[in-house]
Amino acid sequence: MGSPLHLAVALRATGDEAFSAQHWVDRVREAEEATLDFVTFDDSLGGEPGLDAVLTAARVAPLTANIGLVPTAVVTHTEPFHLSKAIATLDYVSKGRAGVQLATDSLHGKHFGRRDDFADLWAEATDHAEVITRLWDSWEDDAEIRDVATGRFVDREKLHYIDFEGRWFSVRGPSITPRPPQGHPPIAATEPGFADIVFSDNASVSDKLVFRDVDGVPDPDQLIAWQEEGFAGFRFHADLREITRGLIPVLRRRGLFRDAYEHTTLRGHLGLPKPANQYA
Repeated sequence: MGSPLHLAVALRATGDEAFSAQHWVDRVREAEEATLDFVTFDDSLGGEPGLDAVLTAARVAPLTANIGLVPTAVVTHTEPFHLSKAIATLDYVSKGRAGVQLATDSLHGKHFGRRDDFADLWAEATDHAEVITRLWDSWEDDAEIRDVATGRFVDREKLHYIDFEGRWFSVRGPSITPRPPQGHPPIAATEPGFADIVFSDNASVSDKLVFRDVDGVPDPDQLIAWQEEGFAGFRFHADLREITRGLIPVLRRRGLFRDAYEHTTLRGHLGLPKPANQYA
């Protein structure tokens, strides 16, 4: 018997379903009933039209209670200040269940009309991740005073300029949103180096939670073999009901997956501690 698995599912929709908030709520609730660690919401600048992933996750958040919500953000055309604020807000709305998957895009710059250099996209994404984590830390956890009698909302000594200067971004800070409940909502990516969660076929990224992307529904022995190779978890790209009603019960019978949530935050589900504030 192997150790308990971390499991997630990539949610997708086409046609009218892609524009139905109730469809997304129903799908996430089913995944939550199966006690999956988190769901991911795809987003892109091309292909099938659909809703904004971060806003969809924010719509779902108040109607769910435990499951992690990890929308995709295309950072090639998204300013880190805006993304840090959006994910911090999602973390508040979900009470500590937010994450974000950073993605790059070199094909659809024409949508924006302000960029034609698409070299070193993942190096840029690395800087992007650095900026958003610094912005999350730009408020100390106890920076808010909310003292009605004195009219003081915040202790200005506990707000910090991040003064980031890089090749792609120059951001002074601080954020306009208090530090998220998780400190740093987990960052996911398909490239190692800066992410808390790496979606990869290569399990050698030993200092990260490495998830293998799995098409279809594998048998409960293939999963164990992959786990023994070094994968901490799996993100399924398959029919949700085949996962929740077929695979999960088998894993539970073999003691490989939880029957109930043991934590209230996404970092808790993944065994990640809340990081210390780098400016405190």
